[in-house]
Parts: sequence; structure tokens; C-alpha cells
Amino acid sequence: MRAETTSTNYQFDLLRVGVSSEGIAHVEINRPSALNAFSTQTWRELGQCFTQFKSDGNVRCVVLSGAGRMFTAGLDLKEAQTGPLGKPHEEGVDVARKGYYHRLYILEFQDAISTIEKCDKPVIAVVHGACLGIGIDIISACDIRVATEDAYFMVKEVDIGMAADVGTLQRLPKIVGNDSWVRDACLTARKITSKEALFVGLVSRVLPGKREAMESAFDTAATIASKSPVAIVSTKHLLNYSRDHTVQEGLEYTAAWNALAHNSHDMALAVLSSLKKQKAHFPNL
Repeated sequence: MRAETTSTNYQFDLLRVGVSSEGIAHVEINRPSALNAFSTQTWRELGQCFTQFKSDGNVRCVVLSGAGRMFTAGLDLKEAQTGPLGKPHEEGVDVARKGYYHRLYILEFQDAISTIEKCDKPVIAVVHGACLGIGIDIISACDIRVATEDAYFMVKEVDIGMAADVGTLQRLPKIVGNDSWVRDACLTARKITSKEALFVGLVSRVLPGKREAMESAFDTAATIASKSPVAIVSTKHLLNYSRDHTVQEGLEYTAAWNALAHNSHDMALAVLSSLKKQKAHFPNL
């Protein structure tokens, strides 16, 4: 199941993107021959795509999935061998100078993944098969995660001699809320089944297969897309802000935010439609 394309604004080599008339975008990681492994081009395209979504009023909700056998096999290790990770000790290169530019590369990588979280439009990840390494970074930046029964998850970075550095170690503890479990998963790189992922709260639903998981995700997306886009983007934004601040700071920020958002015509429309027992239709953002 894919969203019908209504715009030519989203043209990428390694992502397939469609936007339905209801405002549901479908982003499909499209490197099935490489098991959707993430090359530099892939994560840069992902960042560009979600940056565009943030300012596209026609997009109300996003479903993110992977083509082929699995969600993603993680980082493209073949490409990595020729990049910054593959040349740790070059003769004649000052370590401090090299480190300066390598830090910028990591920050760019982090920013690309963080565009999912910063997008303001809710993002639903559908995981089937393997979700390895960077896959955990990506789904941790999403709002809702559903999985198939055959899905499994591995924080693989320690197995390639590094710590995860583009979001997993920062977001996963806040998603799961079990410090011991997070350290177990991240320090051992062990295989986590979809059943265990559901038990600890990494995913909210487990479906028999990919078709059922996609249908479930699109049903949820349709429900979200039917509501006031002002209310939806406000809710995601305020949830993210409150997660990273104290309760009091979150309350004060929400008061300031809603002082503006309450001026939307959507509130009156929603209340009137509820009183008349009619379905409200809200304009795009």
C-alpha cells in the first residue's frame, strides 16, 4: 500500500515518496539490493525529504518504511571503508585538524536523522525484517513505531568498534524508560525480537506481516490527518519540548505556544462539528 503521488516536489534516487490527497506521505527507503543499507546519499536525501515536509502544508502525517526484505541493514559498511570511518590513521595528517572536520561530518549526519523529529508532522515507522544500527537511530526519531512479527532490532555499533552517535543513545532511554534494558541492548548488540520490543515499549503494535503493518500504519495516519493540523503539529512540538525540559518549563512554554495557537479557526470548527455530530474538515496548514 502506497500513498498516491500528487506532487513532483519529492524526487530522490534512494527514496520513493508519495503524498495522498488526504495529506498522508509515504517515504520508502529504496535500496533493496543493498538491504536498504544507509550510504551518505541515503541519509542526506532523508534529511532533505523531512526538511521539505516540515514546511509543506499539504503533508499532515508521514509513514516511513523500507522496500524489499527488511527495514534496513544499517550503515553501508562498504562505503564507510572509503570514508572518514575507514581512514583512522593517515600518515602526515594532524589528528586535531582531521578531528575538527570529522566532527562536522558527524553533526551533519545527526542533523539529517533529527529532521524526522523536528518535522512537526507525526511520523509512523513500519519495521519489517531487520532493523539494525542506524535503523534504531531512525525509528527512535519517529513518533509511532509498528512492527511485523518477524521484525528484529539490534543496536549494532559496538560490533563495528564504535558507540552509536546519531540518536539511539539519546532517544532510546526516553522511549523505553528502562535504563538497565537500554544498556543491555546497546552494550551487547544482541537481537531483540518484536515481542520483546513490544513488551518494553519500543513499538506500540506488532502485526503478522508487512501488509497488515502497513495497513495499520496508514489507518493511524488517516486518523491523524483527519484532525486539525494546527492541533497535531502543536501536540508533537509540545510533547518533544516537554520531554526535554522540566514539567514547569513545559507548562510555561505550552501557555506561550497556545496563546497563539488558540486563535486558530480550527477550534471553533471542531466544537461546532462536535455539537452537530458532523465530521469536521480542516484546511491544510
